[in-house]
Amino acid sequence: MSVLDNFDRWKEFLGDRVEQAKAAGLSDQQITDVATKMGEYLANKVDPENPQERLLKQLWDANPDQRSTMAKMMINLVTKH
Repeated sequence: MSVLDNFDRWKEFLGDRVEQAKAAGLSDQQITDVATKMGEYLANKVDPENPQERLLKQLWDANPDQRSTMAKMMINLVTKH
């Protein structure tokens, strides 16, 4: 089962990667840049597996100028506080 099959697993996976990036010394902007590139890849290459992913794809496709902002929002959603 892929982490993309379940939205909660995806959020946990992404949160772990964000924490690893911070521990490795990446800046918030570098993490956002990577998240934006990951979003581009997923939007272009992966079919949404569930309603949450379909909504994210629709939002991603709706306004290309806001993709970096959306990536930041996803980072905030999954970051452990």
